Amino acid sequence: MEKLIETIVEAIQEKKGKDIVSLDLTGFDGAICSHFVVCNADSTTQVAAIASGIEEKVEQVLGEKVWRIEGQQNAFWIAMDYLDVVVHIFQTELREYYKLEELWADAPIKKYEYEL
Repeated sequence: MEKLIETIVEAIQEKKGKDIVSLDLTGFDGAICSHFVVCNADSTTQVAAIASGIEEKVEQVLGEKVWRIEGQQNAFWIAMDYLDVVVHIFQTELREYYKLEELWADAPIKKYEYEL
């Protein structure tokens, strides 16, 4: 699973996604997965490009296909389900509005610096 998260983060960085974090949800009863990866972008075009980049890179590097994708129609918030890892790609204003990380404030968080 670490390799999956690492590959997702690399794909986000390649498309210049911002404020990338992963939340470890393994200790939470009722969590739908073991990890969230969250990022944001300033436009719907970039949100869609990040999702596409993740899908391509994960399939290319790991041979894994995304199980389900929601939100591609408007690209304000795209959720990508890789079963154990769910990726949330927000348009910046929506991330600030929904404050997903605050809902899971007790979860261990890892922040990723921009590396390209």
